[in-house]
Amino acid sequence: MALKKTRTYRRTRYMLYKETLIDFEEHFWSFIGSFVGLGIICYLNYEHLSQYDLTLLIGSFGASSVLIYGNIGSPLAQPKNLFLGHIISAVVGVTFYKILGEYLWIAAPLAVSTSIIAMQMAKSLHPPGGATALIAVTGGSSITNLGYEFVFSPVITGVTILFIAALVFNNI
Repeated sequence: MALKKTRTYRRTRYMLYKETLIDFEEHFWSFIGSFVGLGIICYLNYEHLSQYDLTLLIGSFGASSVLIYGNIGSPLAQPKNLFLGHIISAVVGVTFYKILGEYLWIAAPLAVSTSIIAMQMAKSLHPPGGATALIAVTGGSSITNLGYEFVFSPVITGVTILFIAALVFNNI
């Protein structure tokens, strides 16, 4: 009995030790990749597009960066999920805004809930996509005035920039 407890204790201790090991190289490239990917989007947004009252930076890109640079092995961080998750959610969000724009209190939860189901059906679940759907509904006039253009810019353009940076830095 004591031997079994000791063996279990050692296994648990080893698993906890292994989980807490710090991989400095992985952390370094995660930092550099996310910094460059979001940095390019921020630079384009604030230096080139803000003078035309255009938006390229949306909040869900921060959450996508956590997945595609910090947890690259996750099924939620794969390219198909990244692209389809954001695109599906953007289309759903814009559609619900167009249909129920006067009633944001119902359009916002419907957009997020429907985008979850649509991503599940497409087998492309990407959690930041839910935020993209919410932003499409509640993003203010600079976002909602874009209509379906929101799908192309900022969503597809921004996701493509993040993806290219991820290809470069995750493969180093």
